[in-house]
Parts: sequence; structure tokens; C-alpha cells
Amino acid sequence: MKLTTSTIFVLLTSLGLTASSYAQTPAPTCNAAVQEKKLAGAAKAAFLKKCEREATEKCEAAAAERKLVGAAKSSNIKKCLKDTVGE
Repeated sequence: MKLTTSTIFVLLTSLGLTASSYAQTPAPTCNAAVQEKKLAGAAKAAFLKKCEREATEKCEAAAAERKLVGAAKSSNIKKCLKDTVGE
């Protein structure tokens, strides 16, 4: 198979895009966002409730997409929530 210049360019470009996607900074956790926004009282409670609900939906969808069941699913969701909501 002969590699042309355009084929090599496409391969190198796709490798660069893949590497750059891993270099992105993660989204802040729910608790970090609360502190960053300086929320307190009812606003803080409402924000955390909404953020935790959305995180749960996202984590459960990710586990379903990966076709996890049983203990693996529970463990994955628990870790995902910890990473998303924060401590």
C-alpha cells in the first residue's frame, strides 16, 4: 500500500485531534461551581439539587451505553457521581 501525502496528513491530523481532546480540562464539579458562584441558602440548595439530578442522569446513561450491569454498574455510577458532584 502506497501512502500518499494527503493520506499521511489525514492520519496525523486525526491523531492530533484525538490527543487534544484528552488535554481538555474537566468541567468543574457541582460543589466547586457553588463555591465559584458564591451561592448560599436556597439558591445553593436548588443549584446542588439540579446539578446532582443532571449528574445522576448522565452517569446512568453512560453506564447503560457501556452495557454495565450489577456491581460494575453501581460502582461506575458511584465513581461518576463522585467525580461530577464532588466531595
